Amino acid sequence: MDRAAFILLFLCFIRAGAQEHAWVYFKDKIGVEEAIASPSSILTERSLTRKAKFNIPIDERDVPVNENYIASLKLQEGITVKAKSKWFNCVHVVGSLSNISALLELDFVARVWYANRSFNAKWDKEWNVISQSTNHRGKYLRQQEEFVYGQTGRQIRQLGLEQLHDNDFTGQGLLLAVLDSGFPNVDQMSVFYSLRSDGRLWGGYDFVDRSADIYRPNGSDHGTRVLSCMAAFVEGVYVGTAPDAEYVLFRTEDSATETPVEESYWVEAAERADSLGVDLINSSLGYSTFDDPNYNYRPSQMDGNSTFVSKGANIAMEKGILVVNSAGNSGDNQWGIITAPADANVFAVGAVDENGQYVDFSSKGPNATGQIKPDGMALGKAAVVVGPDDRLVRSNGTSFSSPILAGAIASFWQALPNKTNWEIMAMVRKYSSHNQSPNSQMGFGIPNFYSALLAEGVPMPNNEMEQWYLYPNPTTANLYLYLPNEFNTAIFSLFDAYGKRILERRITPTNLELSVGHLSNAMYIGQLNIDGDCQEFKIIKN
Repeated sequence: MDRAAFILLFLCFIRAGAQEHAWVYFKDKIGVEEAIASPSSILTERSLTRKAKFNIPIDERDVPVNENYIASLKLQEGITVKAKSKWFNCVHVVGSLSNISALLELDFVARVWYANRSFNAKWDKEWNVISQSTNHRGKYLRQQEEFVYGQTGRQIRQLGLEQLHDNDFTGQGLLLAVLDSGFPNVDQMSVFYSLRSDGRLWGGYDFVDRSADIYRPNGSDHGTRVLSCMAAFVEGVYVGTAPDAEYVLFRTEDSATETPVEESYWVEAAERADSLGVDLINSSLGYSTFDDPNYNYRPSQMDGNSTFVSKGANIAMEKGILVVNSAGNSGDNQWGIITAPADANVFAVGAVDENGQYVDFSSKGPNATGQIKPDGMALGKAAVVVGPDDRLVRSNGTSFSSPILAGAIASFWQALPNKTNWEIMAMVRKYSSHNQSPNSQMGFGIPNFYSALLAEGVPMPNNEMEQWYLYPNPTTANLYLYLPNEFNTAIFSLFDAYGKRILERRITPTNLELSVGHLSNAMYIGQLNIDGDCQEFKIIKN
């Protein structure tokens, strides 16, 4: 017996009585052709409309798991079924190693994949082939002229979002799913009054406790705080980044433990979101290590396609959902890099401070294949969020930079409703501060949604600044000017923090690019004078 086989046998022996986590994959589904021919039997009208709009095919993955197979598994000795996935045609089970292994004798079971990967040697080659995800990239309710942001002004204006809101791009018509750990008091809090009274809160589901009571306390209020970043609204006090979007809430995280089943809850919730017609998912969750170290991932597995949750996130993107996920808060510890599913083909969000500077707890990229991560940045240091007692607090973490940016993307997407999720994600990267030189800390940088819409030609009549604009800001190398079609004389000047003029340039319609890559990283004041009309900008060079 070789050494590897001996070690595997030894591990199996010492853990024979332990409760293991595993995914059990089925050989087939029933009624696939009939279900695809009659898609309204498996998907909502909203979901079908979204798929038709973006030419997203309805396929076997949309057909539910055979419930008879699940019922048979539940009758097997020592087996507990915790979650199911139609996309992968599998269930997540917990049981002893011997009891789980016995499931392979059932004629409808194709294979078993253990969360403890030391048990999976015989499946490694096959799994790597079959599991590769295919990438198909390819009633404004408050009648007012402008928002008074109160405590959220910093996190709104840093993204150039104020002008979008002023022009009624507030996420209206988009459905956002929030996957998190707990949403207590959302059904009672005053900051969500308009969300409830306008009928934009769809309720949700608790996948951990298998309950429709999504608002009950369960030991965590993290989801409530995350939701506030997008959906809360109290005029003059607090405005979320997508205050007029619709929301559905899913609890997928058990805050008391960290086990692989939470990955399965996440995928199951994403599937539910797709069937409802959700446009965007915010997930301020990440998986790398677990309570049982035998389940831990390695940094090399943050490759976008090794973990169950990342595979699911990739499929969600293929199904037309834009997945926005926090990069993680491991930048200053041994793990360091992003966590799953931020490593997948999703929009991963890191954290900056109010000056647009990277904060050291924000997890870094790239992923294990070299793909640029994070994808974007938003305020994650001293971000203002709302707790379940309706009190405003300042909190740190990519858990909050992610929903701040997710809501902003939803408001942006409202202005460009015919763009796919892939196109929107590419555009957000394009109009970000570090798009010319993305790096492992900032990714593509901080988006500026105002400059993005101007550059894309979206009219915004309720904007006094629409005549000219400067982007990206912050920047690493070049600045670009958006100017009116006709002007006689334009001069751009740049001043340092002491008021010293360090650059002056005459601008012409054919020369709208300014090179600032040679300047020190600092804050500057830009001054643009067009035909005697002057506008000043704060510019951050990173």
